[in-house]
Amino acid sequence: MSTVVPEATMPPPPSTPTAAAGRSYRWLLLVLGFLALVSSVRVVSGANEIDSVGTIQAALIATCPILLAALGGVWAERAGIVNIGLEGQMILGTWGAAYFTYYYGPWVGLIGAALLGAVGGILHAIATVTFGVDHIVSGVALNIIGAGAVAFLAEAYFRDLDGGGIKQLTGLETPPKVDIPWLGEAASDLADKHWFMISDFAALIAALTNSISIMVYIVAGLVFFTAWVLWKTTFGLRLRSCGENPQAAETLGVNVYLFKYVAVIVSGVFAGLGGYMLVLVSSSGFVTGQTGGRGYIGLAAMIFGNWRPFGAAGAATMFGYTDAMQLRNADAVHALLLLVAALLLIFTVLRLRKGDRKNAVLFAAVGVAFLAWFLLSDEVPREFAGMTPYVATLLVLALGTQRLRMPAADGKPYRKGEAG
Repeated sequence: MSTVVPEATMPPPPSTPTAAAGRSYRWLLLVLGFLALVSSVRVVSGANEIDSVGTIQAALIATCPILLAALGGVWAERAGIVNIGLEGQMILGTWGAAYFTYYYGPWVGLIGAALLGAVGGILHAIATVTFGVDHIVSGVALNIIGAGAVAFLAEAYFRDLDGGGIKQLTGLETPPKVDIPWLGEAASDLADKHWFMISDFAALIAALTNSISIMVYIVAGLVFFTAWVLWKTTFGLRLRSCGENPQAAETLGVNVYLFKYVAVIVSGVFAGLGGYMLVLVSSSGFVTGQTGGRGYIGLAAMIFGNWRPFGAAGAATMFGYTDAMQLRNADAVHALLLLVAALLLIFTVLRLRKGDRKNAVLFAAVGVAFLAWFLLSDEVPREFAGMTPYVATLLVLALGTQRLRMPAADGKPYRKGEAG
């Protein structure tokens, strides 16, 4: 999957309240620092659309499908199963969302998308866990099967419906939206003043309180749910042990096959919910092929997030933001070059402080290239803007995977009784 640091021989020391408080403080400083950086880029470039209320809402909606796929990847790979089939499971979820929403409404459509994604998870689990098929081969096959099955099902079931066709189904009821008028309007007014940092924070509040889909909040809740289950419960500890050392887990009485099955099925459920987001929140209906590779981008977000839910959320937000920016003001897309340059140069300084000169030089070279592009141009070609999320994916995987650690037994074959 990626170049990783060798696994530590000793487990990390248990977390203490003081250590937890220190981490919370560092995260707060990191968030405030990033907000200050974005605000500085906005002021210098004059591109107020870079973090306007509309841009943030578009970024949140674009982030959610990617984030759900990334969370699905976290569940599967923490149990030792590489899930390249996230894309196919998401495709299956789009059809389930459209079919069940058309007949029963958006909440049953949510269940339908989850069930279709779970079907993809079951197929992947049968192939990889029961029959020991190579995880990559099984995932690629699942992607092909998912795309073909949904194309067939769409033509068979949507062709004669109102708003339907052989490749689409429109006019679907959408999930409710969260709207807090008094807070949203006040925050929007403050955001329009374009004050340093204050207006940027107000724009975020306005985006979360002005007619934003309730699914954004549900997805955020799923991030915390995943972190709690996998890192704070006995079930999560046993599941993660299957991805680190399944032979040792077996000797302790853990049913490794069962935990791997559960993890991969839950992974499919999350990917299916990502398909639901694409059909009923990100767009106005179902169209075949509308995933657009977001399952793969979700997999990249999971890797860049170090196989952890909050890390995956941060990476998915970055990808979702770049995805949303291609549809916004051209000046904002151009200002994004300055933001990327600034981030890369900050990473350069951090690498130098840690004595990592090789990667520091690489970050510096790419950062200077982006800065030169910003200074020597007035706009970004529209064709490149459409490629932004995919370019960001490649850039992150090329520059950001040197210090990542995947689960030790991720992708390795396991047969019951190997522990001897």
